[in-house]
Amino acid sequence: MFGEKPKCSICRKEIKGNDVVFVKMRYPNYKGMTEITAYLRNEGSFICEDCFKKKAN
Repeated sequence: MFGEKPKCSICRKEIKGNDVVFVKMRYPNYKGMTEITAYLRNEGSFICEDCFKKKAN
């Protein structure tokens, strides 16, 4: 899990820097500062732009 690159939860394509992604997650109950990329990896599932567009149609 550590060092593993984030991937699209639908097509398993690797997410790279500056890619447009959609993140499905619950809104957090708690307040505080955190590293956003680490938080998204732990709490969300990524969907690449291509899969999101296919699902929207």
